[in-house]
Amino acid sequence: MGIIWTIIIGFLAGIIAKFIMPGPNEPSGFILTTILGIVGAFVATFLGQALGWYQPGEGAGLIGAVVGAIIVLFVWGMISKRNATSL
Repeated sequence: MGIIWTIIIGFLAGIIAKFIMPGPNEPSGFILTTILGIVGAFVATFLGQALGWYQPGEGAGLIGAVVGAIIVLFVWGMISKRNATSL
């Protein structure tokens, strides 16, 4: 149930992160934004467990997942900006 909960939270976090951090280099598709939000939730869970904020098997909450999704969107924007200038 932990992975399913992380996916659901990541879905919501991706939508919230997109509203918090809009930009021209950000993904414009709903599916891609959702996937990046889910990845952000997994990143937040991994970092939280590594730092001792979460117990093993415990996932990140909504706020942690939103922060993780913002980090992933920021990295995505940096990579897409670099690719756009090299073309």
